[in-house]
Amino acid sequence: MDKRILQSLKRLPGVQVIDEAPQLRAYESDGLSAIKARPSVVVLPGDLPSLQSVLAVARAFSVPVVARGAGTGLSGGATPHPDGILVSLAKFRRILSIDVENRRARVQPGVTNLAISEAVAEYKLFYAPDPSSQIACTIGGNVAENSGGVHCVKYGLTLHNVTGVEVLLMSGETLRLGYDDPFTHQPDVLALLHGSEGMLGIVTEVEVQLLPTPEAVVVMMSAFDSVSRAANAVGAIFAQGIIPAGLEMMDRLAIQAAEDFVNAGYPRHAEAMLLIELDGTAREVDELIEQMRRVLAQQGASGTKVERSPEGRARLWLGRKAAFPAVGRIAPDYYCMDGTIPRRHLAEVLERISVRSEHYGLQVANVFHAGDGNLHPLILYDANVPGQLDKAEAFGADILNLCIEFGGTITGEHGVGLEKINQMCVQFDESELRLFHGIKAAFDPSNLLNPGKAVPTLSRCAEFGAMHVHAGQLPHANLDRY
Repeated sequence: MDKRILQSLKRLPGVQVIDEAPQLRAYESDGLSAIKARPSVVVLPGDLPSLQSVLAVARAFSVPVVARGAGTGLSGGATPHPDGILVSLAKFRRILSIDVENRRARVQPGVTNLAISEAVAEYKLFYAPDPSSQIACTIGGNVAENSGGVHCVKYGLTLHNVTGVEVLLMSGETLRLGYDDPFTHQPDVLALLHGSEGMLGIVTEVEVQLLPTPEAVVVMMSAFDSVSRAANAVGAIFAQGIIPAGLEMMDRLAIQAAEDFVNAGYPRHAEAMLLIELDGTAREVDELIEQMRRVLAQQGASGTKVERSPEGRARLWLGRKAAFPAVGRIAPDYYCMDGTIPRRHLAEVLERISVRSEHYGLQVANVFHAGDGNLHPLILYDANVPGQLDKAEAFGADILNLCIEFGGTITGEHGVGLEKINQMCVQFDESELRLFHGIKAAFDPSNLLNPGKAVPTLSRCAEFGAMHVHAGQLPHANLDRY
């Protein structure tokens, strides 16, 4: 990087600058470690004015800027630009206010997801979205990726639980959207910022909605002798008009890995299992349990267990939330996919994934948000074996194409980043991509915020050989490297 840029950054008050190679290594990737790029410099501003100063330097030298939260993202959205400035928001970690009467909290973007619920627990409130990484992931990153979680089937994604956002534009201006201002929702720019992956602006404050802690909560665990029966049971539950607070599915490989890791009491013999959380009044939950038992029995479930105690519920959820690291113990590497399909196609799509698993010679552990149809196949591979990473990437692309073929989408909550940028060419046509680029230009005309992510250029799609093609013509391609 130009020495003038480094000198300018180091002169800024309230800004910590990291430019030594050993320290920079920690910022080479987000949770998608298959894609790495060493940043030229990392800065940690301490407040909004110092962050605005950093952007002023970037504008003066036309240097790209990538904002980073906790780095738990899984699509390469926070991968550094090799010639740019990586801005860490780790110092923006204050809970600014808690409004118990109106059930809202204002927080800085570096506050962890779990910390919000912990801070409001004494008021018998909680923040509903709960990604598996909630102990580490930050609320600013949740907004950037529109993160989901176990409870999103009933309570919605991050988008549905945020009532206001302050965002810093590349120009240095700040926008405050929401916060009970009716004029900010025409059009709904607040919604537009969710899932924008740091391409439109940098989130500097978030107002979240809080919900009352339910009177009663139970978690049910049901085992099945086939993946298809478990998948069909998901549709049967919703067909009865039941909306669980959470509905997760795990197959045999994921069950055994999680059980070996945390001893959650999972049925190791099962081919698949469902974890179902029900909440509401005590009477309502008791009625739902009986309804659920009937539905599950009709779908061939065995050994259904009901946990009412906080300790028992936590133990069952621990296995699910530890599933990703648990799978990491049975393979040197794994590639976590994220796509969404209509629930009615779960059984068929999982069967197609199994067939592709045999084709590529790579095992897959399935653990996902079944209630949302949000798939998270974990493709197991060994990066030290020549060709296996390429196979895993091609397999992952096939899965995303499969999601499109069945009327779904290439991402449910992890975002596009660098990982899925080629599949954007498959899902969207030329006019739609031009619209996306137009939105980007309206917010960031200099194209300095997280450039090259999420939305492919039309020339890239032409080189990839796909532009909104039809089922049966879906290609796959390896991830691009920086």
